[in-house]
Order: sequence, then structure tokens, then C-alpha cells
Amino acid sequence: MPDKPTPPTDYRKMRRATDRSLVILVIVVLVVLGTTLIGLIWGLPAAITGGLCLGGGAALIGGLWLLLSLVEKWVGE
Repeated sequence: MPDKPTPPTDYRKMRRATDRSLVILVIVVLVVLGTTLIGLIWGLPAAITGGLCLGGGAALIGGLWLLLSLVEKWVGE
């Protein structure tokens, strides 16, 4: 009883999915945990200001990741 051959593993696809998950995790931890800690230590007005600043940093990280992903697709790796 022969087994069906399995398709080859696409390591590039797995790496892209892992990279995407890690970027999302970093952004969520940065904004949520950072804003929460600022709020616990200094209060709500500081948490709002800190959240806006951390959101800008998260946007910068996301933008750079998006730019590098587009360059990777353009090069055709």
C-alpha cells in the first residue's frame, strides 16, 4: 500500500508567515504593554500621550517592514 508523496516544504512561505507574525506581535506588545505600563506608573494623561508616541513608533516599524517586503517581492527572491 504505497503512501501518497507529500508536496515539498516551502520554507520561504513559512519564513514570510513567521516574519509577519513576529512583526504583529512586536507592534502589539510595544503599544499595548507600553501604554499599560505608562498608565500604571504615571496615570491616564501620560498613557494617552505615550500611546500616541508608541503608535508612531509602531507605524514606523510596520512601514519599514512593509517597505522591505515590497522590495523583496520586487527583486523576486
